[in-house]
Amino acid sequence: AKAYRMRLILQEIYRYPAAIAPMVLQDWIQWGLRCRLAPMVEVAKMLQNHYDGVVRWFSSKLTNGLLEGVNSLFQAAKRKARGYRSEKNIIAMVYVLAGKLNFALK
Repeated sequence: AKAYRMRLILQEIYRYPAAIAPMVLQDWIQWGLRCRLAPMVEVAKMLQNHYDGVVRWFSSKLTNGLLEGVNSLFQAAKRKARGYRSEKNIIAMVYVLAGKLNFALK
């Protein structure tokens, strides 16, 4: 029950205004570090290690989701291009997958 309550409070912090969210997040991290639940201590340590990036999100609202998506496309292209002999073929596969081209004949 305590872990669930901590999770809900952490989720609620992301709805706070950028002016007070870092202070509240720091309080949550301290709470998590004092907590005796090992998974919550891990989360608190992770947030502490990445504190600057997490706090920056409150002002920019940017994530690396787009980059992760492009990386996913690139990994899929590498799997599909297996056996090709050049890097140009992998790059071509990335363009085909990421370009969302319409090859339908009308």
